[in-house]
Amino acid sequence: MMRGKRAVVLLSGGLDSAVTLYLAKQKGYKCFCLNFNYGQRHNREIQAAKKIARQAGCEFKPVNLSLPWKGSSLLDRKIKIRRSKSNIPATYVPGRNIIFLSFALSYAEAIGAPAIFIGAHAQDYSGYPDCRPEFYRAFIKAAKEGTKAGVEGRPIGIITPIINKNKSEIVKLGIKLKVPFGLTWSCYRGGKFPCGSCDSCYYRKKGFKEAGIKDPLSTGANNEGRITSDGKDFRDF
Repeated sequence: MMRGKRAVVLLSGGLDSAVTLYLAKQKGYKCFCLNFNYGQRHNREIQAAKKIARQAGCEFKPVNLSLPWKGSSLLDRKIKIRRSKSNIPATYVPGRNIIFLSFALSYAEAIGAPAIFIGAHAQDYSGYPDCRPEFYRAFIKAAKEGTKAGVEGRPIGIITPIINKNKSEIVKLGIKLKVPFGLTWSCYRGGKFPCGSCDSCYYRKKGFKEAGIKDPLSTGANNEGRITSDGKDFRDF
């Protein structure tokens, strides 16, 4: 891989997207981080994404969207956030990854980036249909047929490097990559500290526990730093 080749990375500020960013950097890409404010309940993940991008030395591109029809507990405060009891939880946002990837595809083509990285994963997760390998295979075909780069024989790759990994494997990979997990934010509810009970908190907690690693956010304070393989954290600022 040629050093400095460009890539657009969808960076939400959560654990998965942070690991994906550091994987892209490890592969030699110059990363452009794309983040969306789409009317979600809180901006904790947005602030986390800014810090992660800065820590990684990458450009941060914020995009403001409006989804006035809502249709998700992440957008509508009238719908309670609770642990999922169905295959597709109430936190599913209709068409979210299709929308995000479409923006990423436009951005990548505009700046001449041959790749888009997204931290979706299908195993040990909440059942979102837009996190499945089948969806990404279909989107890759659409991207090839619907862009100038694609029809000219330069299709933009949609890379999902952690899609078949579970949370504990992602945590272990992040440790190897020195991902600053203390900067990430996963909780759907926002607030000063993670709630510990929503789906996202549940799977994060499960992943760190199975990996045998201490989550720096589990102590009730964001230390804004990395954690080492022995579970100890340290500050980066």
